[in-house]
Amino acid sequence: MAHYHHHGHSHGPAPDADRRRLALALALILAFMGVEVVVGIAASSLALLADAAHMLTDAGAIGFALVAMRLAARPTTGGYTFGLKRAEILSAQLNGATLLALAVFIVYEGVRRLVDPPEVEGAAVLAVALAGVAVNLAATWTLARANRQSLNVEGAYRHLLTDLLAFLGTAVAGAVVLLTGFARADGIAALAVAAIMAWAAYGLLRDSGRVLLEAAPRGLEADRIGRAMASLPAVAEVHDLHVWEVTSGFPALSAHVLVAPRDDCHARRRELEQLLAGEFGIEHTTLQVDHELDHELLAIEPRGERSKA
Repeated sequence: MAHYHHHGHSHGPAPDADRRRLALALALILAFMGVEVVVGIAASSLALLADAAHMLTDAGAIGFALVAMRLAARPTTGGYTFGLKRAEILSAQLNGATLLALAVFIVYEGVRRLVDPPEVEGAAVLAVALAGVAVNLAATWTLARANRQSLNVEGAYRHLLTDLLAFLGTAVAGAVVLLTGFARADGIAALAVAAIMAWAAYGLLRDSGRVLLEAAPRGLEADRIGRAMASLPAVAEVHDLHVWEVTSGFPALSAHVLVAPRDDCHARRRELEQLLAGEFGIEHTTLQVDHELDHELLAIEPRGERSKA
């Protein structure tokens, strides 16, 4: 009697060190974000509030990353045959959407402030922005050492990196307001922050969207893989080839392969599996290997001949 075993795969669970790095970066950001909101309101600085909004999405990105890591590490059960490994992709998608929504709101507020600029406390803006640069540098350095192959961790890292650029822009705006009294510099800096946020959102939505739409992983072209498989001596044909990504760093492939008549299907399948793992890094494969029809063995008598007999 045949037995069925449900094997989990060890793709994806991040080591505890990565979780600790994410948690440390999250603590740094949340602590500084509270300070920034208070000073931003007191100094009437949209640029600081825009940075705080960006930091909120940073915190969300890291929080989602931590939750997704926990979910992705769970074993496969019930109907979830891949486990919950795609939770990190949903997390990246949500991060991108919130980032984009905040960017749109900041553009609206920034334009309104360019038309009617309020009094801005340049010294406070400059001081908090420089402190923000320091905090972001610490958080970015922490995450740079984590496993950035994960789209989840890479998403959080990208958030921090864009926020670092945003803080530099805000510091310049604070210095301009302080030295020249040009209050519109704050609104201009806020628009620059919004542009950076929109670009980061686009990257996250594009990359996570590719995974959700079952596109071939970047760097893995289905045509090239198919040609490589068909180039093996005994392989006659490869069709119904599908390459997709379950989650970042977990490519999968399925295909129907025809081999020469009387050839060893199992040996050819093992050769194909070695090729796919060695050359393309695809270890999760489902290959249906069948014999090509041998037309010489087919001797179908005409219907008339059979009826005479």
